[in-house]
Amino acid sequence: MKVVIAAAGTGGHINPGIAIANEIKKQEPDSKIIFLGTKRGLENDLVPRAGYELKHINAYGFNRSISLSNIKKIWQTFRSVGEAKKIMKKQKPDVVIGTGGYICVAAGIAAKQLKIPLILHESNAFPGMAVKMLSKKASCILLGFAEAKQRLPKAKKTVVTGTPTKIKKIQMSEKAKQETQKRLGFEKDLPMVLAFGGSQGAKSINDSLIQIIEEKKNKDYNLIWSAGAKGYEELKKKWGEKIETYPNAKVVPYIYNMEELYNAVDLVVCRSGAMTITEIATVGKPAIFIPFPFATENHQEYNARVLADKKAAKIILDKNLTAERLNKEIENLIRYPHKMKEMGIIAEKNAKKDVEKHIYEEIKNVL
Repeated sequence: MKVVIAAAGTGGHINPGIAIANEIKKQEPDSKIIFLGTKRGLENDLVPRAGYELKHINAYGFNRSISLSNIKKIWQTFRSVGEAKKIMKKQKPDVVIGTGGYICVAAGIAAKQLKIPLILHESNAFPGMAVKMLSKKASCILLGFAEAKQRLPKAKKTVVTGTPTKIKKIQMSEKAKQETQKRLGFEKDLPMVLAFGGSQGAKSINDSLIQIIEEKKNKDYNLIWSAGAKGYEELKKKWGEKIETYPNAKVVPYIYNMEELYNAVDLVVCRSGAMTITEIATVGKPAIFIPFPFATENHQEYNARVLADKKAAKIILDKNLTAERLNKEIENLIRYPHKMKEMGIIAEKNAKKDVEKHIYEEIKNVL
């Protein structure tokens, strides 16, 4: 199978593309797969690291506002259709797959002009602009959440496959969880809360957690917090050596063993990107979501409500976030372990199984 995968910008677009490529290679080792991206995004690190060739086009993201800058971006993005067509004519793919974001506009239009089947994957509960623009052109749209289906009325075909993730559920004994706490440096065996705002951190979440730690509000739970590289450096300047001595708190710039911690903790506090929602459902953990308020189409709140509406998670809107509110929500949950367990069970019921295999089958159906 010859495949072009359009995936650019953020890990939320690129990682599903890589997971799809890996499954195609697993099923058909002789497949020829290249990625289409720009010279600006994370694809320049993640795609070569995954072992795939990356070709560049000069596409841009744009919004609905009227400005000279935006007009230039729109013009350049549609101009990059020709760049994409040139690459596709040389590659002669059997299918073009887009995982959302601005790169899909150029790739999708190019594919349809060359009469190559187009498949899209939409991770979010509220589809992005690119997927909505291309919904009539795509042979099939693969959805991370069923809730997205009603928001794509013009789509020829939609299939709820889920979103691929590297995170897996691990059955951890209480002893193993306690050992994880000790390894992290926690002196007391307390309910453990994992907090993060993404690889770059999240200022509003960070500000609330700083106050919780400084005022020792987390006396009844252990807090493992990824503050992001910038947030961690700022904290080191602010706290100095105290960063290592606050009780029941472990602050790090980044978490590399995310799968282990997801499975070891009792509760997660985080933003609500599609990948994060997928991971939390996969491991079956209760969560407190604080949606990023400036996400396109407010899609993070729609994502969060997928689990919150089923009583598997709580939501605190960013505008309502305070240290007092966050700490109260945490304490209201950790006080009732059976309630957290029930929330986790509900979350796991919403996780899709064999996602990559299902996506591969749908690609073969289209072909």
